[in-house]
Amino acid sequence: MGILGKIFTWWDGATIGTSLWSSMNGEHVGTDAQGNTYFRAKKAKTVEGYEKRWVIYHGANDASRVPAEWHGWLHHSYDAVPESHLPAPRIWEVDYTPNATGTAMAYRPQGALERGGRRAPATGDYEAWTPDA
Repeated sequence: MGILGKIFTWWDGATIGTSLWSSMNGEHVGTDAQGNTYFRAKKAKTVEGYEKRWVIYHGANDASRVPAEWHGWLHHSYDAVPESHLPAPRIWEVDYTPNATGTAMAYRPQGALERGGRRAPATGDYEAWTPDA
């Protein structure tokens, strides 16, 4: 992506203006496994008195790409940086997979139009509703 892309495309990473503002007014706090970078304001506070916190996505701007521990930090559930108190990964935890809704990789149940629109015939356990006249 060229310089024009960085000026005008807000949906794929940060624009030049956001990057400049973040470097001048923010303090880099950390980076997650996906490359998203997290910032906190050097001086500014919110109306409630909390420090301002934000994320600059590495790639597409999709809120589902923020891991749970960083989501908690962004929303002031705790003040410490998540990397300083992460629990050991559990054996049943799986790696992140992006939200596939609206893409070719989205889940299509049996009978969906995208899968040919055919479904298994009813097995007799369904009784159609008819309104009482």
